Amino acid sequence: MRIGVNVGHFTGRPPRDLVGKVRALDDAGFASLWFAEAYGSDVFTPLAFCAAHTSRIRLGAAVAQIPARTPAATAMTATTLDHLSEGRVVLGLGASGPQVSEGWHGVPYARPLARTREYVEIVRRVLARREPVAYDGEFFRLPADPDGLGKPLRSSLHPYREALPVHLGAEGPRNVALAAEIADGWAAMFFAPAFDDFYRAALDEGFARRPGGRPAGFEVVATVPVVIDDDVERAADRIRPELALYMGGMGARGANFHHDVFVRMGHGAVAERVQELYLAGRKDDAAAAVPTAVVEQIALIGPVGKVRRDLDRWESTVVDEIAIQGLPDDVAVVASLL
Repeated sequence: MRIGVNVGHFTGRPPRDLVGKVRALDDAGFASLWFAEAYGSDVFTPLAFCAAHTSRIRLGAAVAQIPARTPAATAMTATTLDHLSEGRVVLGLGASGPQVSEGWHGVPYARPLARTREYVEIVRRVLARREPVAYDGEFFRLPADPDGLGKPLRSSLHPYREALPVHLGAEGPRNVALAAEIADGWAAMFFAPAFDDFYRAALDEGFARRPGGRPAGFEVVATVPVVIDDDVERAADRIRPELALYMGGMGARGANFHHDVFVRMGHGAVAERVQELYLAGRKDDAAAAVPTAVVEQIALIGPVGKVRRDLDRWESTVVDEIAIQGLPDDVAVVASLL
């Protein structure tokens, strides 16, 4: 099991001594370093910053928001960064949700799977640079040609790698199947080893639609909260507020895909209670309503020995790499899990 780190997106301000921390991860042998974006810090600037201060570690977007950029702009950024990092980039893409897509970017969210399919196809064409890119889709048209002046173009920058890996962020089974069908990997969130069969079936459905089946090198990278602490309950308390945010406060009632994950896991009553409390402004009560058993299903918490034993549950799943959520407090301790 490979171990990486997903820093996520910055809230408030960037972490202090980011240079020292990412260099420590690079030196310690962590497999990868990922960043995310929501409606504050972007995903690519930190990756470029870290490319300049590391030499070995993979650098991934987990994920770049599809509504935030045109497909060509995303491909331009990814291939530029791939050159500057000497081939260490993984481009993770995700549809985000209606609140961010429509409320922040002003882009309609309707039919996200169909939009994602077109987006990935254009990104791949730009990255491959085999011919000028022309595309006539439902959501994207190149050239747009409202006045007859546009023409198909080919990137002036040659790719460092034509096959730069593209991952899809997905939670629901249809989206997971789409990742297996059109991408090089799945960026998983709130993955629970106990539901490995469910996700394995979704992946197999997508691979069955793909010419040639599962491609060599397809990988599953799961972002997982990890808290090393001799007190399990205290460790769970570190994670409960964020789970409450995602379970109860992301999106609107009836349109929260993170909430739906926990419902599918059989925690419908918990998810409903957490959502009620969170949307009522009772955030502390919402966090307290998340049982430790639920935390332990999607996180690794407790003393080092317990975390190592719990990590064994992941070894037989579809997950190839765990990306620890957040910068570790003690890199040396977490590195002992490698």
